[in-house]
Amino acid sequence: MDLLFIGVSFILSYLLRYSGNMFQDSEAINPRQYFSFFVLWTGFTLLIFSLRGLYHTDRSLTIPEEAFKTITSILYVSILMSAVIFLTQYKFFSRLVFLLSFIFLCFFLSSWRITKRVILRGLIAKGFHNLNILIIGTGSSGIEVLEEIRKNPWWGFRVIGFLGEDVKKAVDGVVVLGLNKDFPRVVKKYFIDEVIITPPFDKKDISDLVRQAKELHVGIRLVPENLEEPLLVSNINYLGIIPLLTYRERRRHPSELVLKRAFDFTISALLLVLLAPLFLIIMVLIKLDSEGPFFFVQKRVGFKGRVFNLYKFRSMVREAESLKPALLPRNEIKDGVIFKIREDPRITRIGKFLRRYSLDELPQLFNVFVGDMSLVGTRPPMIAEVDKYTHDHMQRLVVRPGLTGLSQVRGRSELTFRNWVRWDMWYINNWSFWLDLRILWWTVPVVLKGEGAY
Repeated sequence: MDLLFIGVSFILSYLLRYSGNMFQDSEAINPRQYFSFFVLWTGFTLLIFSLRGLYHTDRSLTIPEEAFKTITSILYVSILMSAVIFLTQYKFFSRLVFLLSFIFLCFFLSSWRITKRVILRGLIAKGFHNLNILIIGTGSSGIEVLEEIRKNPWWGFRVIGFLGEDVKKAVDGVVVLGLNKDFPRVVKKYFIDEVIITPPFDKKDISDLVRQAKELHVGIRLVPENLEEPLLVSNINYLGIIPLLTYRERRRHPSELVLKRAFDFTISALLLVLLAPLFLIIMVLIKLDSEGPFFFVQKRVGFKGRVFNLYKFRSMVREAESLKPALLPRNEIKDGVIFKIREDPRITRIGKFLRRYSLDELPQLFNVFVGDMSLVGTRPPMIAEVDKYTHDHMQRLVVRPGLTGLSQVRGRSELTFRNWVRWDMWYINNWSFWLDLRILWWTVPVVLKGEGAY
């Protein structure tokens, strides 16, 4: 497919430059001169694609990530080919042909890969080439692994069951197939492809399981024991022949922070102008639905504990804050830090719609514009919530709060506070400008579906 679309890209570029009435004053160049160069360009493209892993399917790779990886690979090759033109003095080569070739290559090679991945994800979700997975450990870590697999059906992981030392019939709807000592029997009986071992575990049990998995030719994955803690960036290094799992803090270059702030300022200013008509419509609907102001203003805690006024469209009745103490016993978030109930009687009719599609959050674009918030970050807590924070929770405040974030695209109001903090800490430890762009991309379908918001 790459060869086909590379050929189409080069032919189209050549024809647009030298055919038709588009450039009547130009004389066609002998195609053989271009052909040799296009062959070289094709070879380098296929080589770079192979080196960057674009010829095997990484199911964990998102669609935007694959498209970005494809386009950057084409960019690298194009820079290389421009150097070849300069060094070999290929004066016949048209700059327009070069530019069109780059554009067509980016469009065709990324488009067909996106199409392929969409089709493949649908097939995998229906059971195509799924891997049979056995989870060892029936504790909270094992349940979290199961939840992540269920959220991402395109990974192609089909959980057959659990093994554990606790005698249980089922864990979250998945059957417990036996004890750890039953591992060889279960692997053979259920045609297990991969095993995921979750903490807590005994070192001797791990050694036995790894040895047995090797004998049975089964893949094995290990969840780290410090899963409960917010993990730093990790990678595998070798000390001679000794593998080391290395954790490190990602150091941010000042230019990245400048880029983030410039992006926030530009996009928020643009959206405030473009969405002004929508703001007016929402304000009219709020006024027609219930008495009270258009906006709800609340003190929130932001970057390094600074308190600021957060703006939202009012989605509750005017006396909502005075009614809250009576509703505290109905709080569905049992950790005692944040307050959420699905059928909150204080929410107005238009407020329910605004919350479902996060339209009530739009005035926070002004907070982003003035620098109190960012487009992407951790959600800004209330002062009363921060008073209940532990030392570890306070780490959420080392970045500017965001209009959206990982916790919003990973569950929104359905997340427990514990998981909320874990996603926030993962974001802080792994932040990059490209991660922000991906979260913004993920936010769009989550908001349009209206899932997990109340």
